Amino acid sequence: MKKAKLLLVGGLVAALGAGVLYAQAPGFKRIPVQDQDLSVPGRHAVQAKAEFEPGGVVGKHTHPGEELGIVLEGQLLLEVAGQPARTVKAGESIFIPPNTVHSAKNTAKGKTVVFSTYIVEKGKPVAIAVK
Repeated sequence: MKKAKLLLVGGLVAALGAGVLYAQAPGFKRIPVQDQDLSVPGRHAVQAKAEFEPGGVVGKHTHPGEELGIVLEGQLLLEVAGQPARTVKAGESIFIPPNTVHSAKNTAKGKTVVFSTYIVEKGKPVAIAVK
């Protein structure tokens, strides 16, 4: 019974975390692709496609694990704490260390599309908004 309660609580935490990850902001849409357990105990990989309309922004947030991404189309102004802001263009990659505050804005004239993989600890939210 205790194990079932822990599983239920863990599932709720994961669902709430996914809600933060997939929350929509004006001009920004994140589309979940898959969520898979990894061979590393206690970790899972979440993949998502993000679409930014011109001027679309994803505000400051963190992840309790690594984010690895690639810009498929367009370009972003990427701001990562401790690093100078940089423009990331189609074909270029993104790496965000765990628990690092970052944000991104579409600076292209058209839509920008990014495909990201998040390697996170099970039971923790995938993304956490920073105020």
